Amino acid sequence: MKINTSSLLIHPEELSRKWIERCVALKIPTLALHPVGGFRSPLTMKAMLDCLETPEYRALIDEAVEKGLQIEYEMHAARYFLPASEFEKHPEWFRMDKEGNRTPKINCCASNEEALDFIAKRAAETVKKLYRSSHRYFFWLDDAPDAACRCPKCAELSAADQQLIIMNRMLEEIKKVDPEAELAYLAYYSTLTPPEKIRPAEGIFLEYAPIDRDHHTPLSCVDNEKNNSQNQHIKELLQFFGSVNAKVLDYWLDNSLFSDWKKPPKVFLPDSRVIHADFDYYADLGFRDISCFACYLGEDYEALYGEPDISSFAEAYHRLNKL
Repeated sequence: MKINTSSLLIHPEELSRKWIERCVALKIPTLALHPVGGFRSPLTMKAMLDCLETPEYRALIDEAVEKGLQIEYEMHAARYFLPASEFEKHPEWFRMDKEGNRTPKINCCASNEEALDFIAKRAAETVKKLYRSSHRYFFWLDDAPDAACRCPKCAELSAADQQLIIMNRMLEEIKKVDPEAELAYLAYYSTLTPPEKIRPAEGIFLEYAPIDRDHHTPLSCVDNEKNNSQNQHIKELLQFFGSVNAKVLDYWLDNSLFSDWKKPPKVFLPDSRVIHADFDYYADLGFRDISCFACYLGEDYEALYGEPDISSFAEAYHRLNKL
């Protein structure tokens, strides 16, 4: 089956003319900027937004767009939208943990309307700062496996339901700034199981990111326990959200993951067999956007090991795009 589009995600500090030329030469349609996640995400997101205000960085993005690339931005944004500094004034806005304590560390209380309004307005303000972005937005919750609120109201909602409440409210506000806006629901860690009680607003689309998969075995391999679990999630998610605009965000080229998120980066060896097999599998399931992290392949990587090989990703995309 044919797919429609694809993107590679790199860290904002890795954006360079070399990366732009690489994507143009390989005819990869979209280059996305992804600030480092984890507990540093509020700082890395702010650093990216600050860069977007500078003439030098905007010139790089202008060059990418003028050469035919689409620019997008994908980030763990929850802690930036609701800073820990608000905790002293509004502890009720924040997540309750298993012990019954409010904590400013991860996400928010999805049942607190004031918190949702605050987050949504911050999201809409951020949309205005995403220089030359497409109309697709990717404002993920915090980068953690157990991040749901356990307050009495939220306790009745799954992690997926809580995320969808937040995304629906964000999109409502973002559309006041960009009426064509669409917003990703990130299926990742505890949100791989579909929502049960909340329905997606129009413009919410599925983004599936299987970080816990076996990265060296095709997903279609029936005797792999990790991947069989992922396959069940995929089918349930597609049934809930539908395949229209559904996006895969996989890790085949993510040298940050393969380097254990530590610098200097390790040498990167792509697994072409898995990449091609997974492209076929995802396309057969109905995904029309198959994308991938490609972090830790910037100038520091080239200085150590030379040009990174991402050709198998481009080959898999073009093979299905031209069917």
